[in-house]
Amino acid sequence: MDHPTSALVRDDVANLRTSLRGRLLEPGDDGYDAARVVWNGMIDRHPAVITCCAGVADVIESVAFARHHALPLSIRGGGHNVAGYAVCDGGLMIDLSSMRAVRVDPAARRAWVQGGALWGDLDRETTAFGLATPGGLISETGVAGLTLSGGFGWLRGTHGLSIDNLEAVDIVTADGRLLHANADEHADLFWAVRGGGGNFGVVTGFVFRLHPIPPVMMFCGPAYPEARAGELIRRWRDFIANAPAALSSLAEFSTIPDDPSYPEPARGQPVISLAAVYDGPADEGEALVAPLRAFGTPLADFSGIMPYRTIQSLYDALFPKGRDRCYWKSLYLRTLDNDVIDDIVTHLAKRPSNMTFSSVWAFGNAVQRVPGGATGFGDRSAPFMLSLDAIWSSPHDDRANVDWVRTAWSDMQHHGTGRMYLNFPGHGEDDDLVRAALGPDIYSKLAHIKRVYDPNNLFRMNQNILPE
Repeated sequence: MDHPTSALVRDDVANLRTSLRGRLLEPGDDGYDAARVVWNGMIDRHPAVITCCAGVADVIESVAFARHHALPLSIRGGGHNVAGYAVCDGGLMIDLSSMRAVRVDPAARRAWVQGGALWGDLDRETTAFGLATPGGLISETGVAGLTLSGGFGWLRGTHGLSIDNLEAVDIVTADGRLLHANADEHADLFWAVRGGGGNFGVVTGFVFRLHPIPPVMMFCGPAYPEARAGELIRRWRDFIANAPAALSSLAEFSTIPDDPSYPEPARGQPVISLAAVYDGPADEGEALVAPLRAFGTPLADFSGIMPYRTIQSLYDALFPKGRDRCYWKSLYLRTLDNDVIDDIVTHLAKRPSNMTFSSVWAFGNAVQRVPGGATGFGDRSAPFMLSLDAIWSSPHDDRANVDWVRTAWSDMQHHGTGRMYLNFPGHGEDDDLVRAALGPDIYSKLAHIKRVYDPNNLFRMNQNILPE
């Protein structure tokens, strides 16, 4: 097998190495294999070179090198995307994981965040001042990847998606320019990055609007026997229909690990959890979610009053970096009537792996108040989303788990809007995935903007939009 860098002139690689403030890694270098590991254990790609960028100048050098040598180019922020877009084969991987600085102005309620930061980095700095911005549910997710495709989290009911709180970005485009994009400067680009993913350049900095949060918040997490899932999702649906905007919730299928750290009666049991967070005084939240915790006797109840930062890391241990194999897809649901619920329950009962999660996300309030054409994310009208998150450990089980997700996803399409959330895209293998996910009008506008900023599709290791 040829060395991955054999197509490159060694002097050119050496010159790139000396031009960087950060490290350049090639196969065989200490740290190379660690740098190419991402969260999904199925991803095993080998870049020709990895540039561990220490600042924007390194990013500009890296983009210029990839463009000049016509190399595949990938961008690693947190490396959490299930399709493994962060890593390419035989090309150049820009690693932003050393660029994790966060600066907070508590008076202005703004945060400046580098492109390699994780949500845990951002939450640590903002919550020190009693502030936060909507992020994901796992603190080790990258800010960049989650935000650029939308960003769903526990504060969505009051403050919408991550992109709804984004005020500006610094972005290195395909021609090597560093642009500042906001509502007034390069407004077309700013519109596009709020939902269009990493198609338009390397985002090296974000500016987020922050919001006050209570010192502690109520997390609701009763886990009931999955045998009652049909009944309980109906009761959960009816409950959240009348819940205030401050309550964000999801119903989640999973299996309690067979581990001594969990209550003995629950170990190894498939469950339906009715999870929710109240963005307000904890005592109010505790009273509000009491009915969710009283639909009979839970097998376990993980509810409690805790700081927002703690809530943000509750799921971390379930998604360790590089250990498990993952295939996740999603679809937005037009409704959650009884027929939809019955079909969800039927498909989840057939999941091959007890490590799998599947969630029904409830939307509304601040998420749906943003007009569909206001950002590159597109339509917000779907009241629910179903995510099918297959997780397993052995390569021998790849086909069974991938086939299960694809079958369930396909069978559920008649309940869907035709769109999907691009942070849960399978492995990006569907030919028309992005166009269908965004809708033809939004996709067409994004394709036009792509032509302006990346006419040769240098940035294609992503949920790709072809230049118009």
